[in-house]
Formats: sequence, structure tokens, C-alpha cells
Amino acid sequence: MLQQWPRYVWIVRHGESAGNLARHAAEAASLPVVDLEIRDCDVPLSALGERQADALGAWFAGLPEDERPTVILSSPYRRALDTARRICRKIGEGAHEVITDERLREREFGILDRLTKIGIAMHEPQQAELRKLLGKFYHRPPGGESWCDIILRLRSVLDSMSIEFADERILVVCHSVVVLCFRYLFERMTEDEIMAVDRTAEVANCSVTAYALDPSRAVRGSHMALESFNFVAPIEQAGERVTLAPDEPLLR
Repeated sequence: MLQQWPRYVWIVRHGESAGNLARHAAEAASLPVVDLEIRDCDVPLSALGERQADALGAWFAGLPEDERPTVILSSPYRRALDTARRICRKIGEGAHEVITDERLREREFGILDRLTKIGIAMHEPQQAELRKLLGKFYHRPPGGESWCDIILRLRSVLDSMSIEFADERILVVCHSVVVLCFRYLFERMTEDEIMAVDRTAEVANCSVTAYALDPSRAVRGSHMALESFNFVAPIEQAGERVTLAPDEPLLR
């Protein structure tokens, strides 16, 4: 049974993106809409985001060869894929090519896409009230996804890991809510538990959440033990700024 688990999994949020900067500017100026004219999936890294990805890649490259990733999976969104490719280049020849997987994509926001907190209250007040009633875990905006929808697609990612990449060391590059949904699955959390994590910790750009195969520390039947969450030392050690830019409207 144990060979059906990866040996190690790192889950990394992409580096700071142009979208993170645009959302921050819109929120700071109390604007209803984020000023971006490209698709969310095409949003690139910022200059800082590129440096964050390079710093993290150098950290992975500094690990002993038998402790580096052997498989690299990425969301197909440009900011995640560029992060993964920059990390891969730093690791060098020992790394596999980046494998894109659409199941790792950002949450789809539907009619709330690009709206700020003010914009949602202005243009979609019914959705704002519905989200308060249901909570962000279950609320699905029209045309978008709830956290449960993301978790559903990630369950099949875990199945793929066990079938295709058992006993491998897997690096996954994705998005902040996807990182948290992986925690929900690996640690078999409840809604209250993962929402408590979400309230207390914004997933940092290029932060690392890591799990190791360890049957002696099994939690609720999962043999993947949490080693770190929101680990940003590689970014700090490289002298780069740690950023906590949210990807979604600031509604709690």
C-alpha cells in the first residue's frame, strides 16, 4: 500500500504576478474592477515574481541530488508555468520536463472575475450575501467554482500521483487556493479546519508547503506528513521581498 504514495511532495504557489499587482492597486484605490485586459490564464509574472522563482529554483538546486524533485507538475496558467520552468532551469539536467495539468489551474471566479470587494458589493450584492450565508468553502458564483469544486478535481490529481508517480519526489506549482485545498486532502481536514488555516495565513508567493511519506506519523489514514507550510526562507535568503498578494476578492 505504501508504494502508492509519492515519496515527497512540494506544493509551491507561483511567484508574484502582474495580476497580483493590479489587484493590489485596485483595492488600494477603492476601484470596483481590476485593470487587466488579458485572460487570467495569460497573466505573467512580475519582475519580482521572476526573481522569487529563480531564488526558489536555486534553493532546490542546492539540495542533495537524491533529494531534489524528480517530477515537476504545473498549472497551465502562465504565471505558474513560468515559475515552474524557471525552477526547472535552476535545478538543471537532473529534473524532468515540466508537465502541465489543467486540474491544477486557478479557481474560476465566474461573474466575480476581476471584481474587487467594492466591485462585488456594487455589481453583485446578491452574490456577496450568498457567500456570507454559505461561506467560501461552498459558495459557487455563477460560471465559477467553489472550494469543493477545486477539491473534486484535485482528488483525481492524487489518484494520478499514486498511479503514475508512486515513490517519486513531486514538485507541484499552482495557486494559493489550490495549495490550501491540497492541505485539506492530504491532512483529511474538515471545512472548519481548513477555513481556520485560511483565516490565519495568506499563502505567500513562491512559498513551499511540503509533505513527506512517513507511516509513523500517519494522520487520519494519510501517510503523507506535513513538513512545512508557507516556507519562504529561500526567498528571504536570496534577499528578495516576500509578497502575500491575494488572488481573489478580499472577502472573508
